[in-house]
Amino acid sequence: MGDYFQTIVDLDATEQEAGELAAHVLDRLIAEGIVRAERTDCVLGGSGHGHAPGPHYAHAVDEPEPVDLLWANGLDITTGRTVFDSGQGEPGAATCPLCATETRFHDDEWALDDEAWRPFSHSFDDWAEGGEGTIRCPSCDRTSGIDRWSWEDDYFACGRLGLTFWNWAELTGEFEERVRRHLGGHRTVTLYGKL
Repeated sequence: MGDYFQTIVDLDATEQEAGELAAHVLDRLIAEGIVRAERTDCVLGGSGHGHAPGPHYAHAVDEPEPVDLLWANGLDITTGRTVFDSGQGEPGAATCPLCATETRFHDDEWALDDEAWRPFSHSFDDWAEGGEGTIRCPSCDRTSGIDRWSWEDDYFACGRLGLTFWNWAELTGEFEERVRRHLGGHRTVTLYGKL
């Protein structure tokens, strides 16, 4: 069984604006009836308190299902430097933002290539703790921050603002676009995961 989640990560929010953007998006989602204003025990992780689905939550998803039967069914908002991930499984590959070359982390039998993965794992820790989190691309030999790399199947995203929807049907593209507008047109990526 398990619990499913979708996280919309703002890739452009700065430390200074993440809190204000989070409050603005939440206000808009409450006004639209997508989530309820009061915080309740309806999300996993963190404080465990989030915003339950509102009367019009179905306007945000493709195939609405009754989510009020599930305990974990709300919106959890995370601000601050966070490495968001898709939960189960492992990343397959990452793409350099400078040369667009893909670095694979598994061989043909799907065994993890520790040597390829090692510099990435340390960069995540460094970035989450406030550092640069730099990676030297094995292809072009240039350095860039881990937050600029893209991930196969959107497995990871480094950001300072994330909106996690627990056990909702798939979010619509139209809803995701509305969220981007509420974020001032920032770039976003949506991670899909399961715990």
